[in-house]
Amino acid sequence: MRPPVTPPEPVGPSPDRPGLLKVVAAGVALEALLLVAAAATVGVELVSGGSGSVGVSVFLVLFFLGVAWALVAATRVLWRGRHGGRAPLVVWQVMQGLVGFSLLTGGVTWAVLAGVALVVVAAVVLVALMTRRVVDATSG
Repeated sequence: MRPPVTPPEPVGPSPDRPGLLKVVAAGVALEALLLVAAAATVGVELVSGGSGSVGVSVFLVLFFLGVAWALVAATRVLWRGRHGGRAPLVVWQVMQGLVGFSLLTGGVTWAVLAGVALVVVAAVVLVALMTRRVVDATSG
């Protein structure tokens, strides 16, 4: 006797997903895009000969791309209603918040603005991750 066939998971947003889970997904998508942009910037610098250290540049490109991939993977786990993606996302929000706070002390206008943006996105995603509705929707 064959085991029952499970239907494929539906594609697209489900009406039972809380709105704050969509906020988490949007915030993480923004973070992943910024990490890919940072990797591209370092990669262009490396190829154009502007890098002071090839090893460090290669590491940074791989690190940025790896973290972007991990964030997207963790968000997909949450989107499917499982809790396994919550811890990596919380850790990243704390790390991003710390980087943002360090940029606030830079004194240069672009650094302060970048720091504010990083702290705000991290705070919004972190608070949204911890709301009762998101925790309940991702506790499977």
